Amino acid sequence: MARQHSCECCSTDPATVSPGTTAEAATTCYCPLDGVIDAISKKYAMQIVGLLGTAGPTRYGEIRERVAAASTSTLSNRLDALVDADLIERRSFDEVPPHVEYSLTPRGRELEERLQPLLEWATMDG
Repeated sequence: MARQHSCECCSTDPATVSPGTTAEAATTCYCPLDGVIDAISKKYAMQIVGLLGTAGPTRYGEIRERVAAASTSTLSNRLDALVDADLIERRSFDEVPPHVEYSLTPRGRELEERLQPLLEWATMDG
């Protein structure tokens, strides 16, 4: 059962719940997923999460090589959005030459683990 969450757009008022909807379905609010779904539904985002989940901390250039179909601006936008969603972190190294590494945050690691059963379900035959 999903955790209960209350927001203005999800109503438990019987007057606004569709006929035939169970009480549990009427009180399940999926709004907290909006930000995460928005971040990972963009092209290349799940590929980046999967890459960082497998490879660990990875430099931008390595990500660029592995997600070669993405333009540099698209890749940068996806990385920024995943950072903003607290799914990955960007770490700058003040060395010569300077470089940047990306890695999953604890929240990103948890997401990556929770996506595995969904991936298995999506790739099942039948």
